Amino acid sequence: MAPFVHKRAPRYWWERLSDAKLLDLKLCDLGLEIAGSDLEAYIQQLFAELRARGLKLMPPCWLSYDWFAPSHIAGIAIPFYLAHPRLKRLEDQMMLEVEGGTKKWCMNLLRHEAGHVYETAYRLGRRPTWRRVFGNSSKPYPRNYRIRPISKNYVLHLDWWYAQSHPSEDFAETFAVWLAPGSRWRAVYRDWPALKKLEYVDRLMTELTGKRQPQPTRERDAHVSTLRWTLREHYNHKRRERSEHYPDFYDPDLHHLFPDSPNASSAPAAAAYLRKLAPELRRIVSSWAGVHSYTVDLVLRDMITRCRELDLRVGRSANEIKLEAAIMLTMQTMNFIYHSDYKVPL
Repeated sequence: MAPFVHKRAPRYWWERLSDAKLLDLKLCDLGLEIAGSDLEAYIQQLFAELRARGLKLMPPCWLSYDWFAPSHIAGIAIPFYLAHPRLKRLEDQMMLEVEGGTKKWCMNLLRHEAGHVYETAYRLGRRPTWRRVFGNSSKPYPRNYRIRPISKNYVLHLDWWYAQSHPSEDFAETFAVWLAPGSRWRAVYRDWPALKKLEYVDRLMTELTGKRQPQPTRERDAHVSTLRWTLREHYNHKRRERSEHYPDFYDPDLHHLFPDSPNASSAPAAAAYLRKLAPELRRIVSSWAGVHSYTVDLVLRDMITRCRELDLRVGRSANEIKLEAAIMLTMQTMNFIYHSDYKVPL
């Protein structure tokens, strides 16, 4: 497999603009291309992984407003901000994270979306055996889905137990785990019912090995060059959508952990403090509670994000906060696992 070559993103006239001026530009006027960006190498790695499995279909990829694989097109839409470091910085500033912003995260998402492409292109969801393993792919997507963190019927790949949200997502997540080089899925999922799903995907893809690639389409749903809204409008909509769903049940405990103080404005940011403590807190809570570190990390990341949104500051003794943070994280993690009504928005 060819090594990653990180290229300097092509120069664009807008890359030195302030955030305020950049936000006034339309997405279609950014002139973005995958060619020359890090995405080019990531997509080539995806193709290499598919070819290593003997598969012929190489999903066409294009830039859009978000990650998705259209149900009527066998291809992958990738969010525009991943095509340039300046746009990644803006995304982080506006949304407090960059989905797919690291090589590992981006590859995980590409493998997942490739699973959707294969389901669409080969109409796998119509097969009776597929339906027996994963369920009805034509089932409407729910607005929210209830998670079962301790369930071993699903693989763990993307965050928030995404395989549990819909039969097609279950397949895409299983496909991604199966495809990833060195995933050792037979050993990792040895005692899990999810192993049967992985074995089914293995048989199914073996059947498709060497099969002629379906006729590719030139259609590109919501290509960035056709998106005429401004970055400001894009982020206003995205932030409004997120705020409607974002859980605020951490707020009372976080305000107690990081109370206002006279020197709050000059104190260190609580989010940065928790991020620095994260490895130690994750290890302590995982050990105390007997909970998988994956679960602890999701709760901790939510707490850190909420600290950033609330602009909380460290105004007390670090040792005092560390103990209380570990207690709070333990309680919130256990509440997260055993709260039967906890739902994740799609």
